Amino acid sequence: MDFSIGSGLGYNRTNNILYDSGKAENIKAALNKSDASDEELMEACKSFEAYLLEQVFKGMEKTVLKDEDEEENDYLMHFSDKLYEEYAKEATKGQGIGLAQMLFEAMKRNS
Repeated sequence: MDFSIGSGLGYNRTNNILYDSGKAENIKAALNKSDASDEELMEACKSFEAYLLEQVFKGMEKTVLKDEDEEENDYLMHFSDKLYEEYAKEATKGQGIGLAQMLFEAMKRNS
């Protein structure tokens, strides 16, 4: 179950995930565009792959045990979302993990 909480953010109760609903809507619109060129479609697929990886990185961070005595790095505390976004963009450059290519081929086959 998803719902919007303002400022372009959404929340999925089922998976307990906070996400950027603006990004998700932009990707969905690009993927649903019937007259999209191959380049536009591939870019949307790469955006989806980057968004998915960003969510994976955020989920992985939650599994790291933190020492109670250790002070939290202010920089990481405030900018970790941007850091994970950049990690995801870098990971999807070139061939990435291959999800974008598989999604692109499946969409071309079904159109």
